[in-house]
Amino acid sequence: MPFTDTHGHIRYTDLGGGRHRRPDESHAAVVVRDLRKNFGDFQALRGISFTVGRGEVLGLLGPNGAGKTTTVDILCTLSSPDSGTALVAGHDVARDPAAVRRSIMLTGQQVALDDMLTGRENLVMFGRLQGWRKSMARRRADELLEQFDLQYASNRPLGTYSGGMRRRIDIACGLVVRPEVVFLDEPTTGLDPRSRQAVWDLVERFKSDGIATVLTTQYLEEADTLADRIVVLNRGTVIAEGTADQLKERTGATYCEIVPRHTSAIPAIVAALTPMMPPSRRATVTAHPDRVSMPAPHGADTMVEVFGRLHGTGIELADVALRRPSLDEVFLALTAETARPAQDEVAP
Repeated sequence: MPFTDTHGHIRYTDLGGGRHRRPDESHAAVVVRDLRKNFGDFQALRGISFTVGRGEVLGLLGPNGAGKTTTVDILCTLSSPDSGTALVAGHDVARDPAAVRRSIMLTGQQVALDDMLTGRENLVMFGRLQGWRKSMARRRADELLEQFDLQYASNRPLGTYSGGMRRRIDIACGLVVRPEVVFLDEPTTGLDPRSRQAVWDLVERFKSDGIATVLTTQYLEEADTLADRIVVLNRGTVIAEGTADQLKERTGATYCEIVPRHTSAIPAIVAALTPMMPPSRRATVTAHPDRVSMPAPHGADTMVEVFGRLHGTGIELADVALRRPSLDEVFLALTAETARPAQDEVAP
C-alpha cells in the first residue's frame, strides 16, 4: 500500500498482487540511509534513503541538478557523504571504499578506455590489473568478446569502434571480474536504436545473473522498460518511489481519448461528457485541438459510457481509446510538484 512520509513524498511498502516489493535492508545489495552532501552552501543531497535488491534494476531519475550524479559518485566512492550511511554489497562506502570498488562496475557517459589498444588488449589489461596471470586474462577476454558479439573486431584498435561497440567493450571491461552491483550512468546516451537495444539486453542479463543495477537515464522509456522500481529525485530529495505503474497511477491512472472525425465537434463532445464527472472534477474533461481527453477511473466501463452518451448525437468519431500516462508525463508532474523553492532558499 502507498503511504506518504513526513516530507509528503510517496512511498510503497506492502505491494502484494505481483508487484515488485522493496527489498529488506538485510537482503539488499545497496542500502542508502539519510545521505546528505553539501558543496559549499549548496545542498546537493538533503537526506535521501532507498534500497536496491540483488538482481533488481533501480531507475534513478530526476532533472539536471537533482542529485543523481552526486548519489552515484558517493556509492562508487568517488565522493564522500557529509552524513548518513551507504552500504554497497555489504561494505560501507566511507569505512571500506576499497571493498566497495572491488564489488562494483561503473559505466559512465564517456568510455574511459585506451583507443590505441585493441578490444582484446583492453580486456586483457583489465584482467592483468586485477592481478590475473596473462593466460587467465586472455581466456576471460575471449569469453567476454564472444558474449558481447565483438570477436570480429577484437583485433582492431578501439579508436575504430562505433559508439555502440565502444559502449559494449566498456561494459565488458567492467565484467572481467563479476560485480555484485552495476552502476550505469546514462549508458545509452548518443547510441543508435540497435546499440541501445544491445545495452538493454545486457541489463536483462544482469538481472537474471542476480546482479543489482542502478540505472540513471534521460530516456524515460528506458526506465519504464528496464527498471523494477523507480526513485525520483528532485532538489536533493526523494520525491517519489515505486514501480512505473504505481507512479503512473499517482499521476492520474487511465485516460479516455475521443477523436472526432471533424474537429468542429469538439465543443459538443465536451458538453456531452462533462456531466459524467462530479462537479469538482468537470474541468478534467479537456478539449485539445483534435481530441477530447478525460479521466477513465473505471477503465473500459468509462469508455462504454462515453459511447452511450455520444450515441445518437450525430457526432462522427475517428477513434476512442484508453490511454495510461507515459512516464514522461509522470516525471513532469512529479517534478512540477516540487518546483517551487524550498523555504530555506527563498531570499529574505
